[in-house]
Amino acid sequence: MQPLFNSSSTYSPSSAVSVNAFLQRVYFIMAAGLSITGLTAWLFFSLISDPVTLIKPEYAFVVQSPTSWILMFAPLVFVLMISGLIQRVSYGAATLMFAAYSLVMGLSLSFIFLMYTTSSVASTFFISGGTFAAMSLIGLTTKTDLTKLGSFLMMALIGIIIATIVNIFIGSTLMQTAISALGVLIFCGLTAYDTQKLMRIGMELDADSEASKKGAILGALTLYLDFVNLFLFMLRFLGNRRS
Repeated sequence: MQPLFNSSSTYSPSSAVSVNAFLQRVYFIMAAGLSITGLTAWLFFSLISDPVTLIKPEYAFVVQSPTSWILMFAPLVFVLMISGLIQRVSYGAATLMFAAYSLVMGLSLSFIFLMYTTSSVASTFFISGGTFAAMSLIGLTTKTDLTKLGSFLMMALIGIIIATIVNIFIGSTLMQTAISALGVLIFCGLTAYDTQKLMRIGMELDADSEASKKGAILGALTLYLDFVNLFLFMLRFLGNRRS
């Protein structure tokens, strides 16, 4: 079986139809995942929310017990599981794993509705979608090799993760704003970089092969994470917090 995500992939002669089929599958799976996440987040929020107390008393345990930590870290477990098992499971099983991950992520992200107004979450989502589409288009059309940019952005991402952990103890509003701004820039760049990488992978795979189908799931997962993180960082700027 061909390796799914080979970072050393280079352009090679291939049918444009195969590349388009691969990318269409990637974006379709990603869009399906985001739809599951968004619907799950809204339905779960609607279930636990109360207009007066914010959270219905019978669901207070969700944020006042270890349950909140489970919901927070469960998506990470799913990402590691999908990445580690995808070579050993069927395409159907991998698809179900991605769907389950999208659902769990929806449960985790439902808490943003408790922090921000619904209208600001919706408007930020559409702004993030437009930004993501623009950066993905750049990745598809640019003649510039973004490989070096990807390495730099990954180092920068590690940097803001460390800075975020440090700021948990410092509690600096200015530092938080700087982290959010850098986060938006980093995930804009990663969207273009990952899109170009996926296009190259599509050029080396037979669109109907098992490797291509599984590669599309990993590609969808990569772009899904780019979009979600871009959205969350933008929400810190554009979101209106509930009073």
